[in-house]
Amino acid sequence: MMGEVRVKVRLTNEGDQVLVRRGLLAEDRVRSYEADALVDTGAVPTILPVHVVQQLGLETVSEQVAEYADGRNEAVGVTEAIRVDINGRRTVEEALVLGNEVIIGQTVLEKLDLLVDCANRRVIPNPAHPDQPVLKVK
Repeated sequence: MMGEVRVKVRLTNEGDQVLVRRGLLAEDRVRSYEADALVDTGAVPTILPVHVVQQLGLETVSEQVAEYADGRNEAVGVTEAIRVDINGRRTVEEALVLGNEVIIGQTVLEKLDLLVDCANRRVIPNPAHPDQPVLKVK
């Protein structure tokens, strides 16, 4: 679609990663999923469809009301923690369970200090911090 920005993303079950660090799970048993995700600066959280949640082996731990662009509200599931890797940068967060594709929203972009280059339809590191993300705390 014209104007869409997509990015390669690797999603990993963070609970599996914790078990690996504690020596309770072999590294090759960690569940992950790679996607060509839609970047949506109008969305705040990360959004995962049910089939991705199932492949990652994530539990739905709570519900959150999601407001769609058309003004509808719907209670949707919220997952356990997932690791999100984009362009060599990594963060951990929960995701909403809905829709039919992986969507990267504002929280991941902010935490990874990534900017959307609409003209070139790509995601880039903040030029002020090209080597690593810098989070604002003030």
